[in-house]
Amino acid sequence: MKRSLNTMTIAATFALAMPALAAPTMAAGLLDQVKARGSVSCGSNGQLPGFGLPDAQGNWTGFDVDYCRAIAAAIFNDPTKVKFVALTAKDRFTALQSGDVDVLIRNTTWSSSRDSQLGLNAAGTNYYDGQGFIVRQSIKVNSALELNDASICVQQGTTTELNLADYFRANKMKLKSVAFAQLDEALKAYDSGRCDAFTADASALYSVRIKFSKPEEHVVLPEIISKEPLSSFVRHGDDQWFDVVKWVLFGMLNAEEYNVNKANLDEQMKSENPDIKRLLGTEGSYGEQLGLTKDWVYRIVKHVGNYGEVFERNLGPSSPLKVTRGLNALWTKGGIQIAPPVR
Repeated sequence: MKRSLNTMTIAATFALAMPALAAPTMAAGLLDQVKARGSVSCGSNGQLPGFGLPDAQGNWTGFDVDYCRAIAAAIFNDPTKVKFVALTAKDRFTALQSGDVDVLIRNTTWSSSRDSQLGLNAAGTNYYDGQGFIVRQSIKVNSALELNDASICVQQGTTTELNLADYFRANKMKLKSVAFAQLDEALKAYDSGRCDAFTADASALYSVRIKFSKPEEHVVLPEIISKEPLSSFVRHGDDQWFDVVKWVLFGMLNAEEYNVNKANLDEQMKSENPDIKRLLGTEGSYGEQLGLTKDWVYRIVKHVGNYGEVFERNLGPSSPLKVTRGLNALWTKGGIQIAPPVR
């Protein structure tokens, strides 16, 4: 016992004699850089109605675009403080890796290799999708299994290319793949009759159909041949920015779940429901823990809306696309969209 005590005394004396170690100096994280810059740089599609598309005046609209605006609203209380950068499927990851954009929100599938090999983090599934096919009614094809030896237009640099090859190989069908770097090139080729079918995520098929010269002459086949959880992406190495991007999505989902919307937002600020109080910042400091303000979700809903409002405005039955919620309904309403709690 005496020997143990002496050892402890020596160790304590040695510790007191050592100079205090200074805390490591850390470079400013991306959130601080974004705040100092005064805007968020968002990699977007630029060619996909309903998800990301600028008009002739350069005004962007779409489901993914509103997610970008929600990030700006949470940080700046101003959804216009975002710069949209149109990216192709081929250059989207390079642009994010190089720092040309702060976040990629562009109908991009979350996969293992993109998590592990590209130095990126997927920040939560904002849309559950799957790959399908669109054909002209005139060719009288009712199933993707009838596309043997058909020519299929597809966009390069996407998971869609690999899924297409896998599907045809698995079903012992002959494939004539016609690949294009740009989405618009692939669509024009299909619309002009160069290909028998066009393949993409099902959501994209409904989006691009309205671009065709005669949309009513095209039909989406029933088969869904893959699972495509579409996610935003950020670079590895900045956990705070990663947290901000994913919790903006979670904040929008939680707001819909607790019926917090643009119309009743100020009334909900008076709510005594503990979940709503934490969500809107009238209780706790959950926004500040993210590097934001207490009212971060209030800002999002006020300027952009909750998840359901954004979906309905851009994709839902009242939009030109008329997409049903399906898997993207809340978990409380038969879908699989669910967000961790603000707690």
